[in-house]
Amino acid sequence: MQKSLDQLIDKTERIGVIGSPSSTSEMALDILASAVNKKLVGELALFRYHQDGLSHYALGQITEVKLRNVWHEDPTMRSLIRQRGRVDAVSERQDTHLGEMTISAVFSSGSNGYRPSILGTVPATGTPIHLVNDDVLSELLSPYRDQLFYLGHVYGSKPLLPLWFKHFDTGPRGAGEAYHLGIFGKTGSGKSVLAKMILLAYARYPEMAILVIDPQGEFAKEIRGEAVLGGFQLPMRDVLNRLKKPVQVLGVRNLVLDRWNLFEHILLESGFFQRLGVKAVDNQRQATEVISEQLQKDSVRLADLHRRENFDKVWKYLQEERILVRFYASKDARERVHQQMADTNQNDLYQTVWLPVTQLFREDRPGAKRVERLLASLFDLAQAQRPLIVIDLSVEQMSQTSHSSIESLPLFGGDRSQSQGNALFWNDMIQALVIKRLLEGVRTAAEYAYIKNRSLNTLVLMDEAHRLAPREDPENEEKRAVRGMLIDAARTTRKYGVGWMFISQTLSSLHREILEQLRIFFFGFGLGMGAEFKALSELVGGRSKALDLYQLFRDPHSSFDIASREYSFMTIGPVSPLSFAGTPLFFNAFNTVEEFLDTNKLGQ
Repeated sequence: MQKSLDQLIDKTERIGVIGSPSSTSEMALDILASAVNKKLVGELALFRYHQDGLSHYALGQITEVKLRNVWHEDPTMRSLIRQRGRVDAVSERQDTHLGEMTISAVFSSGSNGYRPSILGTVPATGTPIHLVNDDVLSELLSPYRDQLFYLGHVYGSKPLLPLWFKHFDTGPRGAGEAYHLGIFGKTGSGKSVLAKMILLAYARYPEMAILVIDPQGEFAKEIRGEAVLGGFQLPMRDVLNRLKKPVQVLGVRNLVLDRWNLFEHILLESGFFQRLGVKAVDNQRQATEVISEQLQKDSVRLADLHRRENFDKVWKYLQEERILVRFYASKDARERVHQQMADTNQNDLYQTVWLPVTQLFREDRPGAKRVERLLASLFDLAQAQRPLIVIDLSVEQMSQTSHSSIESLPLFGGDRSQSQGNALFWNDMIQALVIKRLLEGVRTAAEYAYIKNRSLNTLVLMDEAHRLAPREDPENEEKRAVRGMLIDAARTTRKYGVGWMFISQTLSSLHREILEQLRIFFFGFGLGMGAEFKALSELVGGRSKALDLYQLFRDPHSSFDIASREYSFMTIGPVSPLSFAGTPLFFNAFNTVEEFLDTNKLGQ
């Protein structure tokens, strides 16, 4: 086995030798003359050495190349060069190229194959440095071949960068625990495509469930097979079918809200009581609570609120002094409400405000599911093939499905004066409330499973994380509650077997406590300046050479055409068998669908 690996290494290109000074964390390289004209920055390199009587193999990426010519640094020679431009005896001929290599992984060769080790000593100067190729990596990682997954090539190079995404339970392909991931990058950096690739990596496991909370509807579109903007469209629907992964894509029209407190929040937001002359927000809130309490006393089900007879009950309540006095002590104020009700078109109020709110709680909508039942099906550990569920909470899907077979209900939201017909009431506040309900359900299920000593083995993907868990205080109570629940989930659900993948355009605006809980990071283009770079520097831990290499990333959209775009990423954390030393790794994500599918055997 060792002989086979050594033979493969002997066939690779030698680019340099270990120079001085070197340390166990960073190696100085003296670049050979035959390699000085090659692109070396970002390349994955390897050297062999002996430690404790065993052969060891250390791998790392070259982070920097420097040129030195001591004669050109001499003041007298500089003056001569200024006159002549070059001095043939020393210019170029006396150049030395020095590289720096950050060690990311070390393997020792034993009777049981190659095992992780550490660089506990510094090999002698003159130790050869070789470029790594796919054959070397394949042999070195042969015991783990079926666990590997590929998102792209080593940064600026040809070898594939081996990664692994293990499920959150025990077993040969399990990590034994859940962990949280973060994907960050500017719009157009490729982070959404990378997230979809990672999603497919986890979808390979039948024992793992996946929940996608999709505020913008991007994941839902791709899984439905709809066209999306951009040149890289993954056939996620086809791949998931080949993996035999059960998939459900549910929009707002498919979700049945199932809590009275949600009804109170949404009714308050709808402006129902404002139309009846209740002006102050505190009075509107009290009125909402009183009406909700009265409906529950009369045994009205949430699912039946849309019926006209229940609206009539509410109308009757508001004409009773015993009800009005609970939120308006002033007789003049109560008289104003009576007068406003007399002037209000009852049918119009029912159609344009009451129905859009109460339809969200209606259970007899075709294809609709209660949130509670939906989460129960997600967390059912007895299923042979656990599902991938996408919750599309975008405003766009509301308008797109308004004439679909699900239900012909036009969108209602924003300017209430333009509301129409039997609509569903929807805006950012309602979106936050639905997300909050989903998070509550995830937390409750996770705590129950923990009591039963069971791991939920579930990944929850949260897109637009910077909007849902911002560092600054959100402007309203509902969004503050969502942020609080996400922070709590990041802190507590890992031990329940629930991991989170947060996708965000920024680092500096995402809440610090969430960042501190992340175990695996992917950083795309666009975080190299200002507050973003400061936040990135704190996470990388001051590794200046890694940050220098990150700042070399090009904007993918600066390329001449789509085919030549490079989506570069820096990753930190235990996501690769080559990164257990905790050092950053750099790669270019696949820029063609075919290469991604073929490399990971996800095609037909």
